[in-house]
Parts: sequence; C-alpha cells; structure tokens
Amino acid sequence: MDSVNVVLTSPNPYGSRILTIECDRLSSVAYLRDSHGAVHGAVWLANHGPAPAVVDLGRLNAGRPPIMPRTNTFVPEGRPPLSADDLTVLWFEEGDGVAVYENDDLLAVIPGWADLERGLPGYARDARGESPFAWSLADAREGLAPRIRQAQGYWQWRLGEGMWQSYRQFLMSHLESRVGPPGRYWDVSGHRLPTVGVTERPGVDDRDFTVLSTIGMSCQRMPSAEMFGTPPRIELATATRQEPRTAARLFVWLGQYPWRSVTWLGDGHTARWYHDPGTFPLKGDYCGVILLRQPVGLPDLSGFMFGGEPVTWLWLVPLTDTELRLAAERGPDVLTERLAVQDRI
Repeated sequence: MDSVNVVLTSPNPYGSRILTIECDRLSSVAYLRDSHGAVHGAVWLANHGPAPAVVDLGRLNAGRPPIMPRTNTFVPEGRPPLSADDLTVLWFEEGDGVAVYENDDLLAVIPGWADLERGLPGYARDARGESPFAWSLADAREGLAPRIRQAQGYWQWRLGEGMWQSYRQFLMSHLESRVGPPGRYWDVSGHRLPTVGVTERPGVDDRDFTVLSTIGMSCQRMPSAEMFGTPPRIELATATRQEPRTAARLFVWLGQYPWRSVTWLGDGHTARWYHDPGTFPLKGDYCGVILLRQPVGLPDLSGFMFGGEPVTWLWLVPLTDTELRLAAERGPDVLTERLAVQDRI
C-alpha cells in the first residue's frame, strides 16, 4: 500500500485550525483539522491517474484519500502531484476557512460552513458538479470571490505597519466619548493573535463604578456568527466597584475565546468559569457570567464601526451556580428579567 505524504501544513493565525494537504500515488486531499487532530473540513484536490468509473469504497474504508469518479472531475486523465513550492494559503479573517492557490490560480476553498457530516465539502478547481468529496469551484467562484477579496484585504491591512495602533486609537477615542478618559491598559492576549487589550475607564461624574472594555476583539469577525444571524464584530465589557485589575481577568478568559474555539459569542450566552469557583475574579458567590447586549443601568457603548460593520458590546454580568443551571435548563431569558445588574458590580 502506498504511503500518504504530507505536502503542506499551514496553521491559521489563531492556532485553532491546521490545513494539511496530503497525497499518495493516486490522489491529493486538503484537510482542515483542529489542534487535537479532529477533521472539521476536507476537500479532494486532484487525481494523479485515470479516474475510475465509480467510487472506490474499499479505498475509503481503508482510510485512503478518495479518488474522484470520472463524472465528477474536469481532468479525468489525472494531473501530476502537487508541489509545496507551487502552493500558497490564504486564511479567512475568522480563521475558520481557507483558500489554497497553485501558482496564483485558485485551487480550492474550504469555507467555514463546510461540514462533511452534512455533505458539505469544500470547493475544488478540478471538481465537476457536487460529490461527497468536493463541489465545483467554477460554479461557486462568483459567490466566493467577495469573501476571498475580503480576506486578502484584511491581512494586507492587519499586517501593515501602524495599522493596529491606528485601529486601537480610534476605538480608545470612541470609548472616551462614551465613558470618559482612560486609566490603565493591559494586554491580555499573551502576544498571540488575536491581539486583545483591556482599557480601564474609572468612574466620572455621577458614575461610581469602573467600566472595563476589551480593545481588539472587533478587529476580526467571529467564526460562524453570520451563519446564525448574530453580529460578527464584538467587544466585551464589564462594570465593577471591585479591583479593576482583578476583574480584567475575565477578559483573559473570554477575549480570545471565539477564535481559539472557532465559535461565536452573543447576547444571552452564558459561560462557566474554567477554574475552581473560588478563583472567580469578582467577589461573591459567582462562578460564571451571562453576556448581555445592553443591561439596564449600564452605559451605551455602541456607535463604533469597523470593516463597514457595527461593533456590538456585550456586558459580562456574574452569575451564581444556581443561575447558571437555571439558564441551562430554561434559557437565558428567564434570568435577564430578574437580574439586578447594579447589585453585582
């Protein structure tokens, strides 16, 4: 049996997905895996010999890369194996999808909505029509083009000199107009993408609590958010009368979560603290939070735009174990009406 060779390996910028292109003597396939090796997307790329009339089930059952049947490939005679020197990778802004080029020609796309269990593989240049292994890139190119241009433009901007600093300053100025001048600032990203900081806004005028907000989450869209009709750009905030530096640990926990876990955060979501409840950053019998778009009594931080899209602030409100269980059993709406936010900061 021929060995399977890894032609290319490319992790996404957030370290949560890894693209590998693997081949043997007869075909090549691109796989999208998580950091534990589980496959979240896969697309056939090319046959390297004559295409069979039907699917080789024995080969699939043996865990070998599939060979595309003759009716589903534009190149039934096959093409030479791929070379890593000819391949380049473009990750989507969200980090959950990827495009692969061969000598500047689009070879394949595995979008964030790819799902092998639902029969949604990626798109391949050599694929004809729709099959369990790949869908035609030619048929989808027009629809995919805006997403690809967006990814190209985003990384060109994001990696450009001074771009992050400019973005940060605009967002800091917006918050100053909403909740007053800044206090301290902390980086909570550990020098890993996405870059996320926390800005402290001490109480002013008749506001006797400090507002803490992330800076940087809205710089990239959240994975899968648009599929669920939720705003793709967010920042997190919390209000506290306790020690702000300690409360800022909430953002160490959740500030990079969407891109590390390839998911999204939205209004009404709850999260249980990931360490011992006794280490929860806020004093009180709390062990988690609920994310609320605009709790009564807290400042309105809206009005900032990035990438042509509005940024939504989600406030972290602490919850007890009983409240977390209630939200899990009956839904978050049961809690939102009874939460006295001002008593929790």
